[in-house]
Amino acid sequence: MAVLLAVSPRLPALLGPDAWRVLTAAPAVLALPGAAATAHALRAAGWTVTDVADTTGAGPDDVVLVTAADAGDAPVVTAAPEPPGARLLDVVAVMDRLRSPGGCPWDAEQTHASLRRYLLEEAHEAYDAITDEDPVAMREELGDVLLQVAFHARVAAERPDGFDVDDVAGELVAKLVRRHPHVFGDVGPRDTAQVEASWEEIKRAEKQRRSPTEGISTSQSAAAWAAALVSRARRAGLPVPPPAELAADDPAALGEHLLGVVAAAGERGWDVEDALRTAVRRYAASVDASVDAAARA
Repeated sequence: MAVLLAVSPRLPALLGPDAWRVLTAAPAVLALPGAAATAHALRAAGWTVTDVADTTGAGPDDVVLVTAADAGDAPVVTAAPEPPGARLLDVVAVMDRLRSPGGCPWDAEQTHASLRRYLLEEAHEAYDAITDEDPVAMREELGDVLLQVAFHARVAAERPDGFDVDDVAGELVAKLVRRHPHVFGDVGPRDTAQVEASWEEIKRAEKQRRSPTEGISTSQSAAAWAAALVSRARRAGLPVPPPAELAADDPAALGEHLLGVVAAAGERGWDVEDALRTAVRRYAASVDASVDAAARA
């Protein structure tokens, strides 16, 4: 029986020592359709590879390039294990197919503006799955968030002044390395508090932001916006709103109290989100005024 060499359909040049051993010993190298990319790479390197529809004509010492799916239960020599994250290449390939001519007309019509609501929806659904500690739902919903990242990157790549998914990944990797000098640099070990302080210090230097209000998303919920702004202002040594009297003994009791506040406000026809958002805007303006006053002093 021929030697079946299971190759990666997405990483055609991924050939390890075992792969080269069987290839160099084979009188002939054949390739099933699923292994076309690896066959093309070998031909480009000077190898003779014959395309075949199946393995029926293969000699006992021949090597047949297959994918794991092609091989089924038959014994194979694995060319090389795919690295973690290899399936992300499939995400990019599928997204490219959907946006290209002959793909999906709906996907082809989408823009950053038309897609932005889906990014929020999918993020909220992923948040719910994490809150529910549901690993099956979490896997699916995180995939939907990943789809939005790939979609926006593909849309951007079509613009003359745009970027692609590799630019997105490259910027993320550079940021993670830059903001973890205790891991990737020559800074010594640090505890969690020191890591957080270092992250904020590096971030401030990178962003060159004038005020703690800059860079905080105002489209998030008013409560999340308020929490982020108060936290940043406190770390910057700026005034924070005076804490209200809090009778709740634990987060559960606090939640019940806040739910009661929402109910009471509703009876008066007040919108709690709007009321808090208005208060946060006023506080953000006061923070900016404090920064401006300090700069003039």
